[in-house]
Amino acid sequence: MARARRVTSVDVAREAGVSQATVSYVLNNVSHQKIAEETRQRIHAAVEKLGYTPSAAARTLRLGRSDIVLLLVANIPLGSTAVELIEHLTADLERYGLSVITRVESGRTVASLWKDLAPAAVVTFAPVTKENRADMRAAGTYVVNAWGDSEGEPNVMTRGQTRIGRMQADHLISRGHVRVGYAAPADPRVRAFYDPRLAGVRQGCADHGLPPPSVREVPLDAEAASTAARAWRAEGVTAVCAFNDEVAVALLAGVRAAGLSAPADLAVIGVDDIPMARFAEPPLTTVDQHMEAVAAELADAVLKGLGRPDARRSAPPDNATLVVRRSA
Repeated sequence: MARARRVTSVDVAREAGVSQATVSYVLNNVSHQKIAEETRQRIHAAVEKLGYTPSAAARTLRLGRSDIVLLLVANIPLGSTAVELIEHLTADLERYGLSVITRVESGRTVASLWKDLAPAAVVTFAPVTKENRADMRAAGTYVVNAWGDSEGEPNVMTRGQTRIGRMQADHLISRGHVRVGYAAPADPRVRAFYDPRLAGVRQGCADHGLPPPSVREVPLDAEAASTAARAWRAEGVTAVCAFNDEVAVALLAGVRAAGLSAPADLAVIGVDDIPMARFAEPPLTTVDQHMEAVAAELADAVLKGLGRPDARRSAPPDNATLVVRRSA
């Protein structure tokens, strides 16, 4: 049986009644070419009718890079919020014809990975050296440094975390609590988020003239969480800011195991508004970071960096919002 011939851009041009160059301009979103909307629609209709799929290999040879966007993710626990961000960002970019590859840090070096893939853009959710980023840019790869560093680059992922910690503290203090605790995560890999959130809680306590928060590590273990809950109560703590919702849910389990109740004995507030937060006992008060809006901002940065005319130029993501439930 003969193999079906691959549909090419020549076939699309013939079907749409335009030149092959015009097809290339439209499908590659070349910004300096003025092409009528009716012509664009004819070309897209021809693509759909013929089932045309652009050759990634040919485009890579022509441009010296691919249509791949590489997401470099730090080797940290990927909870539902991180997964939500990656899913939204992937969907946003693929909507504009970009292929997204997500890679969690491993033994393979960043340099060998991006050189092999020749991506159009890299979004770093992991610490990448300034030298590696410079090499990527020199090779024509657009870099969105979402992780940031100590050298002044903006940090999309962690820049709002201090404010989130402050929101937690302000809410508990507004409810009359004057002695606050902080439930720290047991995993040291999340310090990039833990440190600024704790700083925000400390700032809130100081600004209200209260003592700094009593910090205790709370593993995802009911017995250990129970020990922490009893210790906090013994020192007069009446409310706790948890690093995230998972830590908060573990603490609520520990409160029950200690024979205490929330919020009467210990109010608890988390971060992320994960799906299970509303089913906690009692339902968890938390801070929603709006990952869909963060993903839209990152996608926009990639599109603009690639000179794509379809960049949405979205407004900055919505501020984090407080979700009040019975736990605090």
